[in-house]
Amino acid sequence: MSKNISWILQVAIHPGKLEDFRAVAKDLIAKTESETGTLGYEWNLSDDKTVCHIYERYKDADAVLTHVQSFGAFAQRFLEACHPTRFHVYGKPNKAMIAALADLQPVYFNPLGGFSR
Repeated sequence: MSKNISWILQVAIHPGKLEDFRAVAKDLIAKTESETGTLGYEWNLSDDKTVCHIYERYKDADAVLTHVQSFGAFAQRFLEACHPTRFHVYGKPNKAMIAALADLQPVYFNPLGGFSR
């Protein structure tokens, strides 16, 4: 099995904050693209533009920690524009990663089987 960690974070966009949300998304995407341990980073907006699913995939738990550190510079803007409603994490996290994500109350899913290409 892979050491990759992935997740889907679902957020609800605060009323009247769509443009702020788009702006912080643009900035986060640009910053995250430079992180070599980030393998996938995709934001998907619902048709009514009130919910966003953010898919993220990392090389390993250490790459997650790198991203969490860089996210800190954007956290206030992000949370002013939206709030998390669901957070599902896939893979085998380490203790440091679990601690770093604890405030978001993720639900962890352990690998059962499968493959990635």
